[in-house]
Amino acid sequence: MSTFYESALTSKRSICNLMVFCLAAGILAWGSVATAQTKPAPDVIVFTNGDHLTGTIERGEGDSIVFKSETAGEITVPLNKVKELRSHNNFVVIRKGEKPTKISRQPGTIAYDNDAVTLATPSGTSETIPTKNLAFIVDQTTYDKEIANNPNLLHGWNGAISGGATLIRSTQTGTSFTAGIALLRTIPTVTYLPPKRRTTFNLLETYGKLSQPVIPQTNPPSPPSEAKTSIFHADAEHDIYFTPRFYALGDLSYDHNFAQGLNLQQVYGGGFGWTPLLTPMQQLDLKADVHYEMQSFIQPDPITIDNPRVPNQNLIGATFGEAYHRNLPGKILFTQTASILPAFNNPDAYSAVGTAGLAIPAYKRISLGLNATDNYLNMPAAGYKKNSFQFVTSIVYNLK
Repeated sequence: MSTFYESALTSKRSICNLMVFCLAAGILAWGSVATAQTKPAPDVIVFTNGDHLTGTIERGEGDSIVFKSETAGEITVPLNKVKELRSHNNFVVIRKGEKPTKISRQPGTIAYDNDAVTLATPSGTSETIPTKNLAFIVDQTTYDKEIANNPNLLHGWNGAISGGATLIRSTQTGTSFTAGIALLRTIPTVTYLPPKRRTTFNLLETYGKLSQPVIPQTNPPSPPSEAKTSIFHADAEHDIYFTPRFYALGDLSYDHNFAQGLNLQQVYGGGFGWTPLLTPMQQLDLKADVHYEMQSFIQPDPITIDNPRVPNQNLIGATFGEAYHRNLPGKILFTQTASILPAFNNPDAYSAVGTAGLAIPAYKRISLGLNATDNYLNMPAAGYKKNSFQFVTSIVYNLK
């Protein structure tokens, strides 16, 4: 009897194991079928020479498309080399001379034949656009995020954070710090679509103190002399584009410069900008504004007849400036700006600023920054020089 029960028990275990195996195999088979059903079919290009290429249409720009495949990678294909094109993803087609707006459009699949792109929507409508009239072909995800909807305030920011320090510990005691933030936000964030808005924010602070004892020391002892450096700059600008190269702007800036006796300079203005040079390698912007400018100066201590109070300036003026950047070999970035600020109600109270810098890649997102800044203030506080120059080396961390 014992042998019989053991055989029966073994048979039950075998049946249970078989059932578990069949159940697991069924689940895996169902998952494979479901995956096969949900995975979209690849897009197909048929070239004029008869070759076929499967993959994914990334986007279209003018009379060419950007196509990505496992065998060829990401390539740009002129449409005059294409005999037939079939897509399985949804796109929005934008014509030449048509400004992308928030008008709701129904995306659809695209096909190319006879020198024209046909857009077929899920509702059954279709539209044929000749190649010569094409501006952009945008996938639905990018269109919804970058054009149709308002991106949130944190979306699309790029830029860099920099910092540096110098320490002296000897007969002299000195410490200096430099910190900077440069942020840029362009909407849309993809570079192939024409810009609608651009926002920039820059901040730079240089602070230092050097203590020098009196040598030889006097009796009674004299306190050490101190030299202080404090240069602060912050600016922000918001641009609204009318065309890909012409825009209106609103700007503001704040400056403090102990080397020129400037306690605070505030500028609030608005104007226009133009981009005469725009290529993947370089960009040049020319800008002009009309602004209100207020200058307050460091006051002498004590204020006497010989050292009177320095009057503050309330100015109506303009800014004429340019900003240039260029991508150099080795992924080195060169940037340069220059501005002059004349004052209409006090021609002597003009100022100017110029900067030049290099960002040299070092490791992943970290770069070495070399920057020179020259500030000129034609009417500084009494006893201070008009010109202030600084050269800063720093470690730069790129946000993207």
